[in-house]
Amino acid sequence: MSEIKVIVIEDHNLTRMGLRAALQTEPEIKIIGEAANATDGLQLLKTMKPDVATIDIGLPDMDGIELTRKYRQYQQETQDFTTNLLILTMQNSEETVLAAFGAGADSYCMKDIDSDRLINAVKITSTGSSWIDPAIADIVLQQVRQDDINSTSSKRVMITGLEPELEKTIESFPLTQREKEVLELIVAGCDNAEIAKRLYLTVGTVKTHVRGILSKLCVADRTQAAVRALRGGLVH
Repeated sequence: MSEIKVIVIEDHNLTRMGLRAALQTEPEIKIIGEAANATDGLQLLKTMKPDVATIDIGLPDMDGIELTRKYRQYQQETQDFTTNLLILTMQNSEETVLAAFGAGADSYCMKDIDSDRLINAVKITSTGSSWIDPAIADIVLQQVRQDDINSTSSKRVMITGLEPELEKTIESFPLTQREKEVLELIVAGCDNAEIAKRLYLTVGTVKTHVRGILSKLCVADRTQAAVRALRGGLVH
């Protein structure tokens, strides 16, 4: 597989060292730069053009949300969309989460995430898809549903729905009627047991349908599937 180039923007030395150590256990990931503040981080983003940048919100000179917003503006001006942004923080308030996505973050992780999940989040983010920490999934899904109800909402979560490549995949491998029914219940927040009960299926059959849905939607987990389904109009 191709190498994933990452920069880490984090002001606490020990945390930055820990992130580097965790990510470098994955051979595909290469740390190409580090910054202890937003000003240096923004310069690294512009000059090194990594695949992924992990950004802490609590930076000393400019918070990570403002850094995200400034870099997205720079990308719009230069039409260079090489880098995807992953917010990595201990803040999980609704206001902070929505502000981060509103500024243009691709993914959002809590710092207490384990190493394997962090590596997975970086890999998914590098492809341009969103990785959403289960700890804040309900906040995002609630806002996505609200956006669908009120498209003029001023506090929108910037998560894309169906990209052209995914549309082609869905056309080639469409969801079956049963998969659509399962997906609707995933969006409604049902677990496998509840889905099985409602659709008169075994839990094993539901798991098979869920795997098929994740594969066809090119996502890694149920939360991403729900977000993609809502944003892409696959369920109502």
